[in-house]
Amino acid sequence: MKLRILVTEDGRSQRELLKSFLCEEGHDVFEAADGETAVSIVKSCQIDLILMDFKLPGSNGLETLKEVKDINPEIDVVIMTAYSSVETAVSAMKAGALDYLTKPIDFDELVILIERIAERRTLVRENRALKIALNKQKVTTDQIIYKSFAMEELVNLAGRVAVSRATVLIQGESGTGKELLARLIHALSPRDKMPLVTVNCAALPETLLESELFGHEKGAFTGAISARTGRFEEADRGTLFMDEIGELSPSVQVKLLRFLQEKQINRVGSNRTITADVRVISATNRDLAEDVKKGLFREDLFYRLNVVAMTVPPLISTSLLEPAKPP
Repeated sequence: MKLRILVTEDGRSQRELLKSFLCEEGHDVFEAADGETAVSIVKSCQIDLILMDFKLPGSNGLETLKEVKDINPEIDVVIMTAYSSVETAVSAMKAGALDYLTKPIDFDELVILIERIAERRTLVRENRALKIALNKQKVTTDQIIYKSFAMEELVNLAGRVAVSRATVLIQGESGTGKELLARLIHALSPRDKMPLVTVNCAALPETLLESELFGHEKGAFTGAISARTGRFEEADRGTLFMDEIGELSPSVQVKLLRFLQEKQINRVGSNRTITADVRVISATNRDLAEDVKKGLFREDLFYRLNVVAMTVPPLISTSLLEPAKPP
């Protein structure tokens, strides 16, 4: 991640050396020779990180640090000092510094520190974007009640995978909120204005499930008095959530595999090929990997469905055994 870094250092040679090194690392670099200039730059530019000398002309680094934090509390500040002492580190941390480096600067140590800062800032931005998106959607994390860090990670993952086209397989015990998680993914996706169609694969016998998913033509079977649109056609440009996917019969598994490979279906009783743009999210309370070993579920279909795997922890784990999220 490229950062916007402000080097605040009164020594010209040290300042230019740092600027040159950071530019070679791919960052946008600003420079200031004193605290007043640094504060001015922070007021006019969006800065991610300040590398600030502990001793500056006119005011020391701690005074400038406090001014910078008053302007923008989210700026990360690393103090540079030639006086490697516990007192310096403690005073810098109390004033809001993220870390400190001793002079002469070890560039390898600097790179590691910047990478850590960049990773943390990326996570903060992703979480902020997810919260903004959630506030705009009908489905929100308020509807997903959890106390564990595992569930928090799962909700964050939902926000990240939502923007992709990848199929998602949600596994977990009955009643743990697999469908709600699927709805959250759809709500955060670019398909959110299009239909989210759901079907419970365990609720219908094989013959009716095939018709339910793919539709049928008039006269395709006894009782087919008119043509019917299937769930795949209904979900075109949207999302199809297939609950209890492990209950699919072998023949329906073949048809589903064909769709995932070619984005094409045929209604029951028809040779006409229909193309549909559908993102598939599936869920199961079974161990599909074990079913594959037993020959109960197609291996190629399993890997097509399992592009992104999400496992919802058992309710007892999320509510009783794991520590609650910190306030």
